[in-house]
Amino acid sequence: MNKDMLGIIDATTVHKGLEELTIHRSVAAIPFGGRYRLIDFILSNMVNSDIQSVGIFSKYQYRSLMDHLGSGRNWDLNRKRDGLFFFPSTSFDKPVTGIGPFEDFAANIDFFKRSSQKYALVANSYTVFNMDFRTVLEEHINNDHEITEVRKDGAPLGIYLLKKDLLIDLIETRQDTGYLSMKDVVNDLNAPYKVGYFSYEGFAIMIDSINSYFEASKRLLQPEIWQRLFVKGRPILTKVKDEPPARYTSSSSVHNAMIANGCYIEGVVENSIIARGVTIGKGSVVKNSIIMQKTKIGENCYLDHVILDKDVKIADGTELMGEEGNPYVIRKGRVQGVWKN
Repeated sequence: MNKDMLGIIDATTVHKGLEELTIHRSVAAIPFGGRYRLIDFILSNMVNSDIQSVGIFSKYQYRSLMDHLGSGRNWDLNRKRDGLFFFPSTSFDKPVTGIGPFEDFAANIDFFKRSSQKYALVANSYTVFNMDFRTVLEEHINNDHEITEVRKDGAPLGIYLLKKDLLIDLIETRQDTGYLSMKDVVNDLNAPYKVGYFSYEGFAIMIDSINSYFEASKRLLQPEIWQRLFVKGRPILTKVKDEPPARYTSSSSVHNAMIANGCYIEGVVENSIIARGVTIGKGSVVKNSIIMQKTKIGENCYLDHVILDKDVKIADGTELMGEEGNPYVIRKGRVQGVWKN
């Protein structure tokens, strides 16, 4: 029996609650955990589930996403047969509120028809989790479901499994049925399909707002969450960057933090995630914060409950403070204070 799955990642979704982080990038490309992007989790889960062909559908600000994915080599998807396929949208109409935009799929229907896989897994690009989809497929087949929706604690995770031929039919009949996405099909109580639900018991959190992003990031600092998310044998893969190890001076102090490669730390870091290539000056204190790639923090600064996007510069003596449930966000490339080179 052909149990091969075709991976479909919907990277078209727009979340208004994430606007501060999506001015120059899509939701799928938001940095996470110091060295990853949000799309790395679903893409790695697919690869670890023996999915060898993945189509990524995007719509807005997708340049950084394309740069991150490249040929798919870091996920072993740079293949002569199957592999990674990227489909930018040709339509920029009002976004569909549901995973799996059939209009975008229809514009690339040949991709689906030429694929040899029997089943299709349609998923969002912004859920942080680690899952083996082969267990979903087994339950889908054993229960003779036509569509299986993955849920966590009874709530949908925006992940659907169905036969590829059924997906093609749903795409081609969208104007007759009125279904615009997989969510529309599953939520229609009168739909003529046998829908089942797979209950996922592991750690999972959907990133759809600044607060959910901040909360998910903080939870990475808990060892039990880290162990549930980064599972031996099912690695979360990402774009490889060759950088030197982080450097710590005698004036530095780090407690309960994640520090990526290429950082230079002279100050104090507590309960924070520091991405690649960040510098933190002498006398500065960074607490309960997320600092993204290549940001420069000067001397004698104080940052608490702050999210600094990439390439931000914080001048000497600057104080920035957010609060629980409302972190202070500075957009990519901004300069705070009078920066002296």
